[in-house]
Amino acid sequence: MTGTRNFTEHILARAAETPDREALVVLPDREGPAQPTPFSYRALDAAAKRLAGWLQDRGAAGERVLILHASRRQFAVSFLACLYAGAIAVPSAPPGGRRHHEARIAGIVKDATPCVALTDAAAAPDVSRLLAQYGYGHIPCLAADVVPQSAPWHEPDLDRDSIAFLQYTSGSTRDPRGVMVTHGNLLANQLTISQNLGTTSESVLGGWLPFHHDMGLVGQLLHPLWLGATSVLLSPESFVRRPTRWLEAISRHRISVSGAPDFGYELCVRAAERAPLPELDLSGWTTAVSGGEPIRPETLRDFSAAFAPSGFRSEALTSGYGLAEATLLVASGPCGPGREVDATALEQRGLCPPQADLPTRSLIPSGTVAGTGILIVGHDRGQVLPDGEVGEIWVRGDSVAPGYWRRPGESAQTFGGCTADGRRGFLRTGDLGAVEDGVLYVTGRVKDMIVVTGRNLYPQDMEQMVQQVSTLFGSASAFSVRGEDERVVFVQELRARSQYNVDLAELTAAVERCLHREFEVKVGAVLLVRPGTVRRTTSGKVERAAMRRLFLRGELPALHQTIKPELDALLAGSRR
Repeated sequence: MTGTRNFTEHILARAAETPDREALVVLPDREGPAQPTPFSYRALDAAAKRLAGWLQDRGAAGERVLILHASRRQFAVSFLACLYAGAIAVPSAPPGGRRHHEARIAGIVKDATPCVALTDAAAAPDVSRLLAQYGYGHIPCLAADVVPQSAPWHEPDLDRDSIAFLQYTSGSTRDPRGVMVTHGNLLANQLTISQNLGTTSESVLGGWLPFHHDMGLVGQLLHPLWLGATSVLLSPESFVRRPTRWLEAISRHRISVSGAPDFGYELCVRAAERAPLPELDLSGWTTAVSGGEPIRPETLRDFSAAFAPSGFRSEALTSGYGLAEATLLVASGPCGPGREVDATALEQRGLCPPQADLPTRSLIPSGTVAGTGILIVGHDRGQVLPDGEVGEIWVRGDSVAPGYWRRPGESAQTFGGCTADGRRGFLRTGDLGAVEDGVLYVTGRVKDMIVVTGRNLYPQDMEQMVQQVSTLFGSASAFSVRGEDERVVFVQELRARSQYNVDLAELTAAVERCLHREFEVKVGAVLLVRPGTVRRTTSGKVERAAMRRLFLRGELPALHQTIKPELDALLAGSRR
C-alpha cells in the first residue's frame, strides 16, 4: 500500500483487509480483577467513522480539533475520527491540576484555535471549566465516548500535502510550537521506522508513552496501525505507579518492540532494586528503543544486568534519535557499548580518542540515518563540518514537516536552513552532534550549552557527574546565568522517601566542590530541592530554559541553597 494518497486511505485499507485482527489491547489502569480489553480493526474503524460523521456534520473538515483524553482507546478513536473527517487533530494531555500544565493547554488552544474539544465524559466538566477560565468558553466540548448519532460519514478528499495533525513541541528550550505534520510526512516516517526497526504486520508493539507526545503517538499508536499489527497499551499513570508493569505487559503479551526515554529504563532498575521482581520472560523483546532524551550508558548497563535473569538480551537495546519537526524518527541503531571520547576535546567540538589520565565521556551512537539527508553544520556561517567535528544537526527529507502553524518567520528560520555552499531546505534541529563513519552521535542541545571562559560545557555531563556525589540525589538541572561573568546554577533533587536527616549544607558544598574539581567552573548557586521540582517534558528532557526562568523569578523553593553574593545581587535586580 505504498501508493496510498494519504494516511487515512492507508488505515481504511488496513481495516478492510484484517477487520477481525486485534488493533489495540488496552490494559486496565488499576491492578486487580479487570482484564485487558481488545479492540479489533473493525470496531476501531466503526467507532472512528461514527465520530467522524459527527465532526463532518459540524464543519470540522479542514479545521483544528483539540483531543484531550485519559482513555487510550478513546484517544485512538478520536484521533482516527479526525483523520477520517479530514480535520486537523491537535493532541494534548487532559487537565492534570498543575498550573503550568493547564497554562500549556490554554496556550495550545490560543495558538491552534480549535473548532471543538474532544474529551471523555468524566473529564468534560474539567475541560469546559478550563476553557472558560482562559476565555475560550465558546469552544464546544464534546464527550466523545457518548457521541450522539449523526450524519453518515464520507471519505474526505485528502492528498499528501494535507495537514494530518499539529504536534506541539515539548518546549524543552522554548515555548511550544505546533508542527504541521502532513499525511505525506506520516507515510514517509512510518516507512523509515519500519525499515530501521524491522517491524512487520506480525510484530507486537506497545508501551506506556503518552499519546500527546510524538514518540507515543507516532511510534506506539500510529505505527502499529500503519503496519496492520497489534499495539498493547498501558497508561503512563500505571507505569509511574509501578514501572515493572511495563515489563509485565511485555512478558505476558509477547511484545517484541517497545521503547521509552532513558528515565523509563532507570525507573525499572530502581524498582528492581527495591523489591523482588515478578516472574518475567523478556526473551521475546527483540527491539528495546531508548530515545527522546540523552541516553546514559550507565542506565543501559544497569538495565541489562538487572533483567538478564528474566531473559532480556542487551543486543535488543536500540538507540533512537528524532524530533517532532521530522514527524518522529531520524536515526536509529544498536546501542552497543558506547564510544569513549576525550571530554576536553568535546568541549572544543570534536570527537577525539581518550587521553591517559584526562576526563572522558561515553557517547551512545544514535545509529545510521535512513529516509533523510543529514549534515553537521557550524554555527557561524553555515559551514558544513567534516566527519568527527561537532556542530548543529541539520536534516531534510520527506519526513520533515513544512513548518510551524501560523509562524512563518520561525518556520523559515527553523525549516529553511541554507549552507554556505548553497544547499537549501534543511531543518535546523537545535541539537548538537557529529557523524563518523556514517554513524550519528548526539552530544547535546545548542541552547543548553554552557559557555564559560570560551569553553563549551554540556549540562548533562555536570548533572551525571554530580549524581555520583550522593545516593540521595535524583534528577538535576544545570544551566548558566549571565551577569558580569557566566555563572553555573545547579538545582539538585533529593530522592523521594529520604528523610532529609542529613547535613544539607555539606551536601551543597560537596556539589560545588565536584563541579569545581571536574569542570573548573565558577558555581553561582546550588539548590537542593524536593522530588518533582525539576521540570521535564513529556519525553523526559530536562526543561533547562524553564528552570532558569523559575530561578531568576525566585520560584524554586529549596530545602537548602547557597547563592554567591554577586549572583544574589543580580537576582535582586531582576525581581524589581
